[in-house]
Amino acid sequence: MRRVQLSAAEARRVALAAQGFALDRPSGKPDIRHFRRTIETLGLLQLDYVNVLMPAHFLVLWSRLGAYDRQQLERYFYDKGECIEQWAHEASLLPASSWSLLESRRQSFEMHKNNPLRTLRNRKRYLDNVLKQVQRDGAVTAGDLPPAVGPKRKPGDWHRSIPRWALEYHFARGSLLVRKRLPNFQRVFDFPERILAAKHLSQSVSREDAHRELLRKAAAAFGVATLRDLADYYRMVPRDVAPLLQDLVDDHSLIEVRVEGWDEPGYLSSSARFPRQIKGASLLSPFDPVVWFRPRAERLFDFHYRIEIYVSAAKRRWGYYVLPFRVGDRIVARVDLKADRHARQLLVLHAHGEDGSDRDSDCQRLATELHALKDWLTLESLRVTRGNGFSRQLASVI
Repeated sequence: MRRVQLSAAEARRVALAAQGFALDRPSGKPDIRHFRRTIETLGLLQLDYVNVLMPAHFLVLWSRLGAYDRQQLERYFYDKGECIEQWAHEASLLPASSWSLLESRRQSFEMHKNNPLRTLRNRKRYLDNVLKQVQRDGAVTAGDLPPAVGPKRKPGDWHRSIPRWALEYHFARGSLLVRKRLPNFQRVFDFPERILAAKHLSQSVSREDAHRELLRKAAAAFGVATLRDLADYYRMVPRDVAPLLQDLVDDHSLIEVRVEGWDEPGYLSSSARFPRQIKGASLLSPFDPVVWFRPRAERLFDFHYRIEIYVSAAKRRWGYYVLPFRVGDRIVARVDLKADRHARQLLVLHAHGEDGSDRDSDCQRLATELHALKDWLTLESLRVTRGNGFSRQLASVI
């Protein structure tokens, strides 16, 4: 039967199922098959290397798979030829098959007005010489390139060298691609034809067809979503892609639906599943697709979420690096976590239960999840700061 209306609870379950949360975590050690399935399910993985706890994209996989071998995951990302880094939803890892879908984005890339390359003397020669060096010597890091004098750094500026700006320019334009990441997360760049299979390089897709396919992929990853949700997944402009939604409705890739509590029309993917319940519990990365578009998180879970890394300590409400905690199809708590690698402790600096949560049950399940995270991070102990009733109860069951 064709669905035309969803309850709020159905929308939550559809959304979480589309993100892989209808499946149990693997009973054995996750392997390349699980990595491949997760990346294909999500469509992309936003990269973030803030290392207060663990780089956020590794947590996205852990939320779905549990404890896995991170070195094995990175070999899959960079050695198998199945994944690429590209600008998609910010800097992201994607299936290599998405290369052609982002061609128009690479072609239309322009330097930001504050890019120091704009003021670099002999800029074209410098950029051309970067490519000549890659051609002659092979893959490079920013440290392999000749230095160049850029504009004077202002107080508070985020430092990035001219060689790094040059590599990122060529990366954004598609002249270079990330071959691998070093242990310090530094990128190693090479020509796409040395990394990607010919079938990906030879495929050409029009801008309109690419946007249509990216919308379809976003819809499959979200299950049910608004126009703004879908556009945000691959960082497209809603007004630009709005006319393409009707094409997807006409070919039955999407079904327009009404969702309880939503002010905008919803679009249900033809691949959406309707589980009767979502089981399990998981901590979510701040950059997990379930919560990365904050208006959607509020609509689905009645969960107001903001990153407070750039908020002064005195003005933070929840903490520095706060992870939502999901139980079933609800977000029931949030915890501010830090890995103290010197003391080998997982620190719970703040913990807050959401309104209506079952504190006894949720604290028990959160404690179990925190212990699992501690073990995966090879830390030895857990320490909870007892700042409120919820955190005191959590500490009592740790």
